Amino acid sequence: MVSTIDASARSKALDIIKSSMREIIEQIEKGEKPTLVMPKRTLTNTIYDYKHKMLLLGPELQKRSFTDVNEAKKFMQTLLMASIIYDALRNNEYPTIRDLYYRGKHSITYKSIDGKRVSENTWDEQRESDSVIRDLEVLLSVLREDLLILSKEKGKVVGNLVIRSGDDVIDLSKMGHGAYAIEPTPDLIEFVDIDAEYILVVEKDAVFQQLHRYGFWKKNKAILVTSAGQPDRATRRFVRRLSEEYNLPVYILADSDPYGFYIYSVFKAGSITLSYESERLATPTAKFIGVMMTDIFGDSIFRKIIKDREARKILEEITPGITDLKPKTPYLSESERSNFIIKAKTRDLERAVELIGYRVAEVCIEEKDAKNKIKKKEGLTGYPWFTTPQWVRELCIFFNTLSKLEIEAMASKGLKFLADKYIPEKISTGDWID
Repeated sequence: MVSTIDASARSKALDIIKSSMREIIEQIEKGEKPTLVMPKRTLTNTIYDYKHKMLLLGPELQKRSFTDVNEAKKFMQTLLMASIIYDALRNNEYPTIRDLYYRGKHSITYKSIDGKRVSENTWDEQRESDSVIRDLEVLLSVLREDLLILSKEKGKVVGNLVIRSGDDVIDLSKMGHGAYAIEPTPDLIEFVDIDAEYILVVEKDAVFQQLHRYGFWKKNKAILVTSAGQPDRATRRFVRRLSEEYNLPVYILADSDPYGFYIYSVFKAGSITLSYESERLATPTAKFIGVMMTDIFGDSIFRKIIKDREARKILEEITPGITDLKPKTPYLSESERSNFIIKAKTRDLERAVELIGYRVAEVCIEEKDAKNKIKKKEGLTGYPWFTTPQWVRELCIFFNTLSKLEIEAMASKGLKFLADKYIPEKISTGDWID
């Protein structure tokens, strides 16, 4: 039996598709060339909105005309996918993106101009059909979740939060040792009651489980969320809704490496691939509480680097104010960090350069072999939201030490240390990066 919430969402989605496709029919009836007009989903048309602190699509549009030989296939693919999704909605189905790939995958046979019989697939790989789904999201101004297209559940949540999912009311404070798996359609969730002071998003599922069993969310009146690595869309939307609708602070706890920093970035500013939906997926108020490089090493390394006049000049050009940063003492002793830190790999260096730019790496890396490995990255300027004094300091220390550290290392120091000192102290003292 279909829930009333799903039925309402289904009806709304059908109306959206019908309204958009009606424009194509009207073009044909008027004798015009059938054309789809939508924002360009390209890197060059992706901008960072400094006011709202998120990635957004720019103003450039693209046209797909059925009569344009270069666009005819894309036009066909878009209408084919819209038709498949429309039928699934009408038949009360819940397709996955993999289902949609197979439903639309078939060969079209036709005769070429010179009379030869030619066969061509509608699409060959799922990345093609996935791209068409994203085109439809842009064209229809909806998320695929609004079209009741499902994906694998990944994120989890626990805390003093009562929700209505479908026709059922679920108390997320009564999940035992487990947690609620965030459903693929988070906009269909109704928040019934909440008693929390902030949201803590934990990158690692294992650390999330430790904090949950320790009762962290009960002691600290927190909503505890895990993205289990790179966050999926549902988890990002769920966090955004909670933050926005209840004005709750969001703190991100991730590994102290460029990939952990990037996960924070996706929660905060969005991603280039989904920049067209950042206004619904990104949480610009999210703060990074750690694990920071300064939590491991303090900032004496950085202060030594900026004593050099030329180094200080270059870093000040990138982001004024680095000399005004307050000194930081580490949470780990020298012996502890020697046991916990891991040697950074080349791919870590390359990802760090993508985040902050080549100039910071050039100034802060001392090891010649490491510097030579990333020469090819020269010219990259990094993401705007990472070119702040605090992030320059963090990434500079990373480049200089060529070290990284996982959240589990903090838990290895003692779960009580992580749950009762490290996290609460960083939140209460404002030791975060905004």
